[in-house]
Amino acid sequence: MNARQTIKRFVKNIVLLLVAPLYLLYLALSLVIDQDGCFQSFSQLLSLIPGKIGVFVRAAFYRLACPDTSDEISVGFLTLLSHRDTTIERGVYIGSQCNIGKCTIKENTLIGSGVYILSGSRQHSFDDLERPIQEQGGHYEKIKIERDCWIGNGSIIMKNIADQSIVAAASVVINEHPPRSIIGGHPAKVLKTR
Repeated sequence: MNARQTIKRFVKNIVLLLVAPLYLLYLALSLVIDQDGCFQSFSQLLSLIPGKIGVFVRAAFYRLACPDTSDEISVGFLTLLSHRDTTIERGVYIGSQCNIGKCTIKENTLIGSGVYILSGSRQHSFDDLERPIQEQGGHYEKIKIERDCWIGNGSIIMKNIADQSIVAAASVVINEHPPRSIIGGHPAKVLKTR
C-alpha cells in the first residue's frame, strides 16, 4: 500500500468511527419505525452532504447498514438508497441524483448520474379495480448488476445486468441479456457485443 492509499484508509477509518453513532441511532429508530422507511430517511439525509466528505460519510454508513457492502465505494450527491437489503461491492461508482432500489452491485461497476435501479417491474399490483393500487401490495425483486458494468446516465434498470455489459444512456432495461452485451433503447436491446 502506497502513502496515498494509507492516508485514504486512515481517513475512511476515522469517518467510520464518526458515523458509528449515527448508525446506532438508525438501529434504535428502526426498532420503532418501519425499517425501510427509517433507512430511506437516513439515506435522504446523507445524500445532502456535498463533496468528498459526503462520499466518505455515505460509504461508511452504507458499509455499516447494508449487508456485505464495502466502504471502497463512491455514492454521489443526492443519490438515495431505498432498501437496506442492498449490497455494493468494492470499486463501485454511483453518480449523483440516482435512486437505488433493492439490488446487488458487483465490483468495479460504474453507474452514471440520474440512474434508477428499480426493485423489479412488479412493485405494484393493480389487478383489483375495486381497490386503490397503493393498497394492493406488490413484489420487490433484488436486481443484480454483475461486475465491471457501465450503466449510462438516465437509464432505468428493472432486470439483472450480466458481467461486463454496457447500458447506453437513457435506456430502459426490462429484459436480461448475455454477458458483455452493449444494450440500449426503449426497451433496451443488444446493439452489439464487446
